[in-house]
Amino acid sequence: MYLHGTSKINAAGHLEIGGCDVVELKQTYGTPLYIMDETLIRRRAREYRQAFEASGLTFQVAYASKAFSTLAMCRLADEEGLSLDVVSDGELHTALQAGFPAERIHFHGNNKTPDEIEMALDAKIGCFVADNFTELQMLQAIGADRGVQVSILLRVTPGVEAHTHEYISTGQTDSKFGFDIQNGTAIEAVKTASELPNLELLGLHSHIGSQIFETDGFEMAVERVAGFARGVKEQLGVEFKVVNLGGGFGIRYTEGDTPLEVADYVKAITDGVKKHFAGIGAQLPQIWVEPGRSIVGDAGTTLYTVGTSKDIPGVRKYVAVDGGMTDNPRPALYESKYEAMLANRAGDANEETVSIAGKCCESGDMLIWDLELPKPNTGDLLAVACTGAYNYAMASNYNRIRRPAVVFVKDGQSDLVVRRESLEDITGNDVVPARLAKQGVEAK
Repeated sequence: MYLHGTSKINAAGHLEIGGCDVVELKQTYGTPLYIMDETLIRRRAREYRQAFEASGLTFQVAYASKAFSTLAMCRLADEEGLSLDVVSDGELHTALQAGFPAERIHFHGNNKTPDEIEMALDAKIGCFVADNFTELQMLQAIGADRGVQVSILLRVTPGVEAHTHEYISTGQTDSKFGFDIQNGTAIEAVKTASELPNLELLGLHSHIGSQIFETDGFEMAVERVAGFARGVKEQLGVEFKVVNLGGGFGIRYTEGDTPLEVADYVKAITDGVKKHFAGIGAQLPQIWVEPGRSIVGDAGTTLYTVGTSKDIPGVRKYVAVDGGMTDNPRPALYESKYEAMLANRAGDANEETVSIAGKCCESGDMLIWDLELPKPNTGDLLAVACTGAYNYAMASNYNRIRRPAVVFVKDGQSDLVVRRESLEDITGNDVVPARLAKQGVEAK
């Protein structure tokens, strides 16, 4: 397994992350356990800021909290000078509870509810990223009712298909997101937004997908968005102060993944902006981006305890762990690939090929197929790398399995940032009506 960030093998032959031996973390917090390398998260955040500072452009780096949202993560993002992208009242509530500055919060989503819009306006967030004509009218109506100006970006689809999984491509014409540039709806949206008195149109937003390893797609998106901005200036006299080019920067999950350095992605974007936006307005627009996975993805490791095994001679050996698709649904959703190791026997030589099964009652609950490992024993610890993004965020209680704890590790110290769910948490929101109450058991 490739060792990311501060991960290393210590003298005891155990995996160590952030100066913390994972065997000791298991004894303290149990498994499954999400372990987040705080030093690596901070390093990635600083790489983005430093790369943009070197460009000389005005910028905002907004952490896409959908990747991993907790109170502690929002506090860390604030400390590192990031803005924040939220897509629901729950993510907004988390940010506000963490004391994140509301003026640096951007609200996304293709189906914001009136309640969510009102909540965001009450908090005085920085802006909304408007996704469709229905939303424009809602923002106008609610803004007018409250007597406030609502700052917005228009999300546009530039017709760029990123080389990634179809479910995480978003910049093509056939997408549930945004106003399409090619079919004319985007310029109609600019007209509409410009004419609605309670909307302040700051600029444009474009996001072409996720887990992207080349700069070509970003460069093409910049060129097409700039061409659209030029046409808007010529036809409508509207200039954009802000251009948000989204996120999607890839990370290394397995050996075949070849992400670029943060600075390479940023340079491609900023060079493209300087080239294609020159002369459109009095000055170059502010450039905003929204990295999520590339800030937290390879900083996360999930620790499991090995349980049962099943050997089918001549076919396959299954090794089961105490988690699975409830804490990592990505293999089932996207056929995602991961690397892993026996964290308590990191120095042992590989002996056999096994497939890692989860404990859910689903044949599709498989975490890793055909993994080379030392012969696993019941009670061994399996560490799966690069689970910092979209794992805790997408975790579920399927089979009424409790969601894991999350710890931040740094300089030999571990801090619990999310408690493991209890059995009481599982039934905590259940209600039993009186007609179904069992004698001697109190109805809820």
